[in-house]
Amino acid sequence: MTATEQNALHTHASRPSPTSCVPFIRPVRSGDLDAVLALAERGGSGLTSLPPERDTLADKIAASEAAICSSEARERGSAIMLVAEVGEIVVATGMIFARVGAEWPFYSYRLTRQAAVSRALGRHRAQKVLNLVNDFDGEVEVGGLLVDPAMRGRSIGRLMARARYLFIGRHRDWFANRVMAELRGWQDEAGHSPVWEAIGRHFYDMDFHEADRTGAIQGNQFIADLGPRYPLYVSMLSAAAQQALGQPHDDGRPARDMLLEEGFRDEGYVDIFDGGPTLVADIDALRTLRRAISGRIAGLSDDLARGEQMLLSSGHGASFSAAVSRVEVEAATVPGEPCAVVIERGVAEAIGASEGEILCLTAQ
Repeated sequence: MTATEQNALHTHASRPSPTSCVPFIRPVRSGDLDAVLALAERGGSGLTSLPPERDTLADKIAASEAAICSSEARERGSAIMLVAEVGEIVVATGMIFARVGAEWPFYSYRLTRQAAVSRALGRHRAQKVLNLVNDFDGEVEVGGLLVDPAMRGRSIGRLMARARYLFIGRHRDWFANRVMAELRGWQDEAGHSPVWEAIGRHFYDMDFHEADRTGAIQGNQFIADLGPRYPLYVSMLSAAAQQALGQPHDDGRPARDMLLEEGFRDEGYVDIFDGGPTLVADIDALRTLRRAISGRIAGLSDDLARGEQMLLSSGHGASFSAAVSRVEVEAATVPGEPCAVVIERGVAEAIGASEGEILCLTAQ
Protein backbone atom coordinates (compact mmCIF):
# COMPACT_ATOMS: atom_id res chain seq x y z
CA MET A 1 0.00 0.00 0.00
CA THR A 2 1.40 3.39 -1.00
CA ALA A 3 1.60 6.39 1.33
CA THR A 4 -1.29 8.00 -0.57
CA GLU A 5 -3.43 4.90 -0.11
CA GLN A 6 -2.57 4.71 3.59
CA ASN A 7 -3.54 8.36 3.98
CA ALA A 8 -6.83 7.68 2.18
CA LEU A 9 -7.58 4.92 4.66
CA HIS A 10 -6.65 6.82 7.83
CA THR A 11 -8.44 10.05 6.86
CA HIS A 12 -11.70 8.13 6.51
CA ALA A 13 -12.72 8.81 10.10
CA SER A 14 -11.42 12.38 10.20
CA ARG A 15 -14.25 13.94 8.22
CA PRO A 16 -16.83 15.59 10.44
CA SER A 17 -20.50 14.67 10.14
CA PRO A 18 -22.72 17.11 8.21
CA THR A 19 -24.83 19.47 10.27
CA SER A 20 -27.24 20.54 7.55
CA CYS A 21 -29.39 19.17 4.76
CA VAL A 22 -26.94 20.19 2.03
CA PRO A 23 -26.76 17.37 -0.58
CA PHE A 24 -23.20 16.09 -0.87
CA ILE A 25 -21.32 13.14 -2.33
CA ARG A 26 -18.89 10.84 -0.53
CA PRO A 27 -17.55 7.27 -0.89
CA VAL A 28 -19.75 4.51 0.49
CA ARG A 29 -18.94 3.01 3.89
CA SER A 30 -19.76 -0.36 5.45
CA GLY A 31 -22.24 1.34 7.76
CA ASP A 32 -24.31 2.39 4.72
CA LEU A 33 -25.40 -1.18 3.91
CA ASP A 34 -28.95 -0.91 5.24
CA ALA A 35 -29.47 2.46 3.54
CA VAL A 36 -28.10 1.25 0.19
CA LEU A 37 -30.22 -1.90 0.40
CA ALA A 38 -33.35 0.16 1.04
CA LEU A 39 -32.46 2.43 -1.87
CA ALA A 40 -31.94 -0.56 -4.19
CA GLU A 41 -35.31 -1.98 -3.14
CA ARG A 42 -37.03 1.31 -3.96
CA GLY A 43 -35.18 1.62 -7.25
CA GLY A 44 -36.81 -1.39 -8.97
CA SER A 45 -35.18 -4.00 -11.21
CA GLY A 46 -33.69 -1.76 -13.93
CA LEU A 47 -30.23 -1.38 -12.35
CA THR A 48 -28.42 -4.72 -12.37
CA SER A 49 -25.23 -3.28 -10.86
CA LEU A 50 -27.14 -2.57 -7.63
CA PRO A 51 -29.36 -5.63 -6.98
CA PRO A 52 -31.53 -5.51 -3.83
CA GLU A 53 -29.64 -8.39 -2.19
CA ARG A 54 -27.93 -7.80 1.16
CA ASP A 55 -24.98 -10.16 0.66
CA THR A 56 -24.27 -8.89 -2.86
CA LEU A 57 -24.40 -5.26 -1.75
CA ALA A 58 -22.20 -5.98 1.28
CA ASP A 59 -19.61 -7.47 -1.09
CA LYS A 60 -19.83 -4.43 -3.39
CA ILE A 61 -19.39 -2.00 -0.51
CA ALA A 62 -16.40 -3.96 0.83
CA ALA A 63 -14.89 -4.07 -2.67
CA SER A 64 -15.37 -0.30 -3.01
CA GLU A 65 -13.58 0.39 0.28
CA ALA A 66 -10.76 -1.89 -0.85
CA ALA A 67 -10.52 -0.18 -4.26
CA ILE A 68 -10.07 3.22 -2.63
CA CYS A 69 -7.20 1.97 -0.48
CA SER A 70 -5.52 -0.56 -2.79
CA SER A 71 -4.17 -0.30 -6.34
CA GLU A 72 -4.31 -4.10 -6.52
CA ALA A 73 -8.06 -4.04 -5.91
CA ARG A 74 -8.51 -1.42 -8.64
CA GLU A 75 -6.47 -3.53 -11.05
CA ARG A 76 -8.82 -6.43 -10.32
CA GLY A 77 -11.67 -4.24 -11.54
CA SER A 78 -13.33 -3.46 -8.21
CA ALA A 79 -15.88 -0.67 -8.51
CA ILE A 80 -15.76 2.49 -6.37
CA MET A 81 -19.22 3.34 -5.07
CA LEU A 82 -20.20 6.89 -4.17
CA VAL A 83 -23.35 7.88 -2.31
CA ALA A 84 -25.31 11.11 -2.08
CA GLU A 85 -26.28 12.09 1.45
CA VAL A 86 -28.90 14.61 2.53
CA GLY A 87 -29.40 15.18 6.23
CA GLU A 88 -27.53 11.94 7.06
CA ILE A 89 -29.81 9.94 4.73
CA VAL A 90 -28.39 8.15 1.66
CA VAL A 91 -30.51 9.20 -1.32
CA ALA A 92 -28.46 8.14 -4.36
CA THR A 93 -25.59 5.98 -5.56
CA GLY A 94 -23.10 6.17 -8.41
CA MET A 95 -20.24 3.87 -9.38
CA ILE A 96 -16.85 4.12 -11.04
CA PHE A 97 -15.54 0.84 -12.46
CA ALA A 98 -11.82 1.49 -12.39
CA ARG A 99 -10.91 -1.14 -14.99
CA VAL A 100 -13.50 -3.03 -17.00
CA GLY A 101 -12.62 -6.38 -18.48
CA ALA A 102 -10.20 -7.21 -15.66
CA GLU A 103 -11.86 -10.40 -14.41
CA TRP A 104 -13.55 -11.40 -17.66
CA PRO A 105 -13.75 -9.73 -21.10
CA PHE A 106 -16.16 -6.84 -21.51
CA TYR A 107 -18.38 -7.45 -24.53
CA SER A 108 -20.11 -4.93 -26.76
CA TYR A 109 -21.52 -4.89 -30.25
CA ARG A 110 -20.19 -2.28 -32.62
CA LEU A 111 -22.24 -1.16 -35.59
CA THR A 112 -20.15 -1.00 -38.77
CA ARG A 113 -20.94 -0.56 -42.44
CA GLN A 114 -20.10 -3.21 -45.03
CA ALA A 115 -20.38 -2.30 -48.73
CA ALA A 116 -20.67 -4.67 -51.70
CA VAL A 117 -20.67 -3.98 -55.45
CA SER A 118 -21.74 -6.22 -58.32
CA ARG A 119 -20.42 -4.90 -61.62
CA ALA A 120 -22.32 -7.59 -63.50
CA LEU A 121 -25.64 -6.40 -62.09
CA GLY A 122 -24.66 -2.78 -61.71
CA ARG A 123 -25.74 -2.78 -58.10
CA HIS A 124 -24.22 -1.35 -54.95
CA ARG A 125 -25.47 -2.34 -51.52
CA ALA A 126 -24.36 -1.42 -48.02
CA GLN A 127 -25.25 -3.37 -44.91
CA LYS A 128 -25.08 -2.48 -41.24
CA VAL A 129 -23.28 -5.21 -39.31
CA LEU A 130 -23.09 -5.97 -35.59
CA ASN A 131 -19.60 -7.10 -34.58
CA LEU A 132 -18.86 -8.55 -31.12
CA VAL A 133 -15.87 -6.63 -29.69
CA ASN A 134 -13.85 -6.15 -26.48
CA ASP A 135 -12.77 -2.58 -27.27
CA PHE A 136 -13.26 -1.27 -23.72
CA ASP A 137 -11.13 -3.76 -21.80
CA GLY A 138 -8.90 -1.80 -19.41
CA GLU A 139 -10.92 1.40 -19.65
CA VAL A 140 -13.07 3.17 -17.02
CA GLU A 141 -16.84 2.86 -16.78
CA VAL A 142 -19.30 5.07 -14.95
CA GLY A 143 -22.63 3.56 -14.00
CA GLY A 144 -24.78 2.48 -11.09
CA LEU A 145 -26.57 5.83 -10.95
CA LEU A 146 -29.68 5.41 -8.81
CA VAL A 147 -31.65 8.23 -7.17
CA ASP A 148 -34.32 7.75 -4.54
CA PRO A 149 -37.65 8.33 -6.37
CA ALA A 150 -38.65 10.73 -3.58
CA MET A 151 -35.61 12.92 -4.34
CA ARG A 152 -35.96 13.19 -8.10
CA GLY A 153 -36.25 16.68 -9.49
CA ARG A 154 -33.66 18.08 -7.07
CA SER A 155 -30.64 17.64 -9.40
CA ILE A 156 -29.21 14.89 -7.18
CA GLY A 157 -28.54 12.70 -10.24
CA ARG A 158 -26.66 15.47 -12.00
CA LEU A 159 -24.61 16.15 -8.85
CA MET A 160 -23.70 12.48 -8.55
CA ALA A 161 -22.86 12.12 -12.25
CA ARG A 162 -20.46 15.06 -12.27
CA ALA A 163 -18.99 14.25 -8.85
CA ARG A 164 -17.77 10.97 -10.34
CA TYR A 165 -15.71 12.92 -12.88
CA LEU A 166 -14.23 15.09 -10.13
CA PHE A 167 -13.31 11.93 -8.22
CA ILE A 168 -11.56 10.60 -11.32
CA GLY A 169 -9.81 13.93 -11.80
CA ARG A 170 -8.56 14.06 -8.19
CA HIS A 171 -7.16 10.52 -8.57
CA ARG A 172 -6.10 10.79 -12.20
CA ASP A 173 -3.26 8.26 -11.90
CA TRP A 174 -5.73 5.58 -10.81
CA PHE A 175 -7.49 5.50 -14.18
CA ALA A 176 -6.82 4.93 -17.88
CA ASN A 177 -7.46 7.43 -20.68
CA ARG A 178 -11.06 6.75 -21.70
CA VAL A 179 -14.35 6.45 -19.86
CA MET A 180 -17.51 4.79 -21.14
CA ALA A 181 -21.12 4.64 -20.03
CA GLU A 182 -23.79 2.11 -20.95
CA LEU A 183 -27.38 3.26 -21.22
CA ARG A 184 -30.34 0.95 -20.75
CA GLY A 185 -31.85 0.03 -24.10
CA TRP A 186 -35.35 0.78 -25.34
CA GLN A 187 -38.19 -1.43 -24.10
CA ASP A 188 -41.90 -1.41 -24.83
CA GLU A 189 -44.56 -0.66 -22.25
CA ALA A 190 -44.60 -4.32 -21.17
CA GLY A 191 -40.85 -4.26 -20.48
CA HIS A 192 -39.88 -6.34 -23.51
CA SER A 193 -36.64 -5.62 -25.37
CA PRO A 194 -37.00 -6.04 -29.15
CA VAL A 195 -33.23 -6.43 -29.53
CA TRP A 196 -33.12 -9.23 -26.96
CA GLU A 197 -36.05 -11.00 -28.59
CA ALA A 198 -34.37 -10.78 -32.01
CA ILE A 199 -30.88 -11.88 -30.92
CA GLY A 200 -30.21 -12.88 -27.33
CA ARG A 201 -33.14 -15.18 -26.71
CA HIS A 202 -32.04 -17.44 -29.58
CA PHE A 203 -28.56 -17.94 -28.11
CA TYR A 204 -29.00 -17.87 -24.32
CA ASP A 205 -32.41 -19.56 -23.89
CA MET A 206 -33.50 -17.26 -21.05
CA ASP A 207 -35.50 -14.09 -20.72
CA PHE A 208 -33.88 -10.67 -20.84
CA HIS A 209 -33.95 -9.82 -17.13
CA GLU A 210 -32.49 -13.20 -16.17
CA ALA A 211 -29.62 -12.76 -18.63
CA ASP A 212 -28.94 -9.20 -17.46
CA ARG A 213 -28.92 -10.28 -13.82
CA THR A 214 -26.70 -13.28 -14.57
CA GLY A 215 -24.13 -11.04 -16.21
CA ALA A 216 -24.16 -8.56 -13.32
CA ILE A 217 -23.75 -11.16 -10.58
CA GLN A 218 -21.96 -14.14 -12.13
CA GLY A 219 -19.90 -12.44 -14.82
CA ASN A 220 -19.83 -12.52 -18.60
CA GLN A 221 -18.23 -15.87 -19.34
CA PHE A 222 -21.58 -17.28 -20.45
CA ILE A 223 -21.62 -14.66 -23.22
CA ALA A 224 -18.48 -16.13 -24.73
CA ASP A 225 -19.71 -19.68 -24.14
CA LEU A 226 -23.16 -19.31 -25.72
CA GLY A 227 -23.19 -16.08 -27.73
CA PRO A 228 -22.95 -15.56 -31.50
CA ARG A 229 -19.48 -16.14 -32.93
CA TYR A 230 -19.96 -14.33 -36.24
CA PRO A 231 -21.10 -10.83 -37.25
CA LEU A 232 -24.85 -10.26 -37.50
CA TYR A 233 -26.52 -8.39 -40.36
CA VAL A 234 -28.90 -5.79 -38.97
CA SER A 235 -31.23 -6.12 -41.97
CA MET A 236 -32.02 -9.70 -40.87
CA LEU A 237 -33.39 -8.55 -37.51
CA SER A 238 -37.04 -7.69 -36.96
CA ALA A 239 -38.18 -4.19 -37.85
CA ALA A 240 -38.79 -3.48 -34.15
CA ALA A 241 -35.24 -4.57 -33.24
CA GLN A 242 -33.72 -2.46 -36.01
CA GLN A 243 -35.62 0.57 -34.79
CA ALA A 244 -34.64 0.00 -31.14
CA LEU A 245 -30.95 -0.65 -31.82
CA GLY A 246 -28.84 2.12 -30.27
CA GLN A 247 -31.86 3.82 -28.67
CA PRO A 248 -31.97 4.45 -24.89
CA HIS A 249 -34.85 3.55 -22.66
CA ASP A 250 -37.35 6.40 -22.47
CA ASP A 251 -36.32 6.98 -18.85
CA GLY A 252 -32.66 7.18 -19.93
CA ARG A 253 -32.92 10.00 -22.46
CA PRO A 254 -32.07 12.73 -19.93
CA ALA A 255 -29.00 10.70 -18.88
CA ARG A 256 -27.91 10.42 -22.51
CA ASP A 257 -28.30 14.15 -23.02
CA MET A 258 -26.25 14.81 -19.88
CA LEU A 259 -23.47 12.50 -21.11
CA LEU A 260 -23.38 14.17 -24.53
CA GLU A 261 -23.25 17.58 -22.84
CA GLU A 262 -20.27 16.35 -20.80
CA GLY A 263 -18.38 15.38 -23.96
CA PHE A 264 -19.27 11.73 -24.48
CA ARG A 265 -19.59 10.48 -28.06
CA ASP A 266 -21.72 7.87 -29.78
CA GLU A 267 -19.25 5.75 -31.77
CA GLY A 268 -21.67 2.98 -32.72
CA TYR A 269 -21.28 0.72 -29.68
CA VAL A 270 -24.40 -0.95 -28.29
CA ASP A 271 -25.17 -3.29 -25.41
CA ILE A 272 -25.14 -6.98 -26.29
CA PHE A 273 -28.40 -7.67 -24.46
CA ASP A 274 -30.83 -4.81 -25.07
CA GLY A 275 -29.03 -2.82 -27.78
CA GLY A 276 -28.80 0.33 -25.66
CA PRO A 277 -26.14 2.88 -26.66
CA THR A 278 -22.67 2.83 -25.12
CA LEU A 279 -21.08 6.29 -25.12
CA VAL A 280 -17.36 7.00 -24.75
CA ALA A 281 -15.19 10.02 -23.89
CA ASP A 282 -11.57 10.94 -23.34
CA ILE A 283 -11.25 11.58 -19.60
CA ASP A 284 -9.08 14.66 -19.95
CA ALA A 285 -11.59 16.17 -22.40
CA LEU A 286 -14.58 15.88 -20.07
CA ARG A 287 -16.29 19.24 -19.65
CA THR A 288 -16.25 19.03 -15.85
CA LEU A 289 -12.48 18.51 -15.77
CA ARG A 290 -11.56 20.90 -18.61
CA ARG A 291 -13.24 23.77 -16.75
CA ALA A 292 -11.92 22.86 -13.31
CA ILE A 293 -9.76 25.25 -11.26
CA SER A 294 -8.02 25.02 -7.89
CA GLY A 295 -9.10 27.33 -5.09
CA ARG A 296 -7.96 27.82 -1.51
CA ILE A 297 -10.73 28.57 0.98
CA ALA A 298 -10.14 32.13 2.16
CA GLY A 299 -13.44 32.46 4.01
CA LEU A 300 -16.88 31.05 4.77
CA SER A 301 -20.11 33.00 4.44
CA ASP A 302 -23.76 32.60 5.33
CA ASP A 303 -24.82 34.92 2.49
CA LEU A 304 -23.34 34.53 -0.99
CA ALA A 305 -26.35 35.54 -3.05
CA ARG A 306 -24.10 37.11 -5.69
CA GLY A 307 -21.64 34.24 -5.86
CA GLU A 308 -21.35 31.90 -8.84
CA GLN A 309 -22.97 28.48 -8.48
CA MET A 310 -20.14 25.91 -8.73
CA LEU A 311 -19.51 22.23 -8.15
CA LEU A 312 -16.63 21.69 -5.76
CA SER A 313 -14.76 18.75 -4.28
CA SER A 314 -12.55 18.27 -1.28
CA GLY A 315 -10.26 15.54 0.02
CA HIS A 316 -8.79 12.40 -1.50
CA GLY A 317 -9.56 8.71 -1.27
CA ALA A 318 -12.05 7.85 1.47
CA SER A 319 -12.17 11.51 2.54
CA PHE A 320 -13.36 12.72 -0.89
CA SER A 321 -16.57 14.74 -0.90
CA ALA A 322 -18.35 16.99 -3.38
CA ALA A 323 -21.25 19.44 -3.30
CA VAL A 324 -22.66 22.50 -5.02
CA SER A 325 -22.09 25.92 -3.49
CA ARG A 326 -22.24 29.57 -4.35
CA VAL A 327 -18.65 30.75 -4.60
CA GLU A 328 -16.88 34.09 -4.74
CA VAL A 329 -13.62 33.70 -6.66
CA GLU A 330 -10.67 36.08 -6.58
CA ALA A 331 -7.99 35.87 -9.26
CA ALA A 332 -4.81 34.13 -8.21
CA THR A 333 -2.13 36.60 -7.21
CA VAL A 334 0.63 34.21 -8.34
CA PRO A 335 0.25 32.47 -11.74
CA GLY A 336 -0.23 28.75 -11.30
CA GLU A 337 -1.25 29.07 -7.64
CA PRO A 338 -4.80 28.34 -6.37
CA CYS A 339 -7.11 31.33 -6.40
CA ALA A 340 -8.78 32.53 -3.20
CA VAL A 341 -12.42 31.49 -2.78
CA VAL A 342 -15.23 32.09 -0.33
CA ILE A 343 -17.86 29.34 -0.10
CA GLU A 344 -21.10 28.80 1.78
CA ARG A 345 -20.58 27.85 5.42
CA GLY A 346 -23.26 25.13 5.31
CA VAL A 347 -21.59 23.48 2.32
CA ALA A 348 -18.20 23.59 4.03
CA GLU A 349 -19.70 21.89 7.09
CA ALA A 350 -21.35 19.23 4.93
CA ILE A 351 -18.16 18.25 3.09
CA GLY A 352 -15.89 18.76 6.09
CA ALA A 353 -13.82 21.57 4.55
CA SER A 354 -12.19 24.40 6.49
CA GLU A 355 -10.36 27.64 5.74
CA GLY A 356 -7.01 27.14 4.04
CA GLU A 357 -8.03 23.89 2.36
CA ILE A 358 -7.57 23.57 -1.41
CA LEU A 359 -10.65 22.65 -3.40
CA CYS A 360 -11.29 21.62 -6.98
CA LEU A 361 -14.04 23.79 -8.47
CA THR A 362 -15.89 23.69 -11.77
CA ALA A 363 -18.75 25.70 -13.24
CA GLN A 364 -22.28 24.32 -12.99
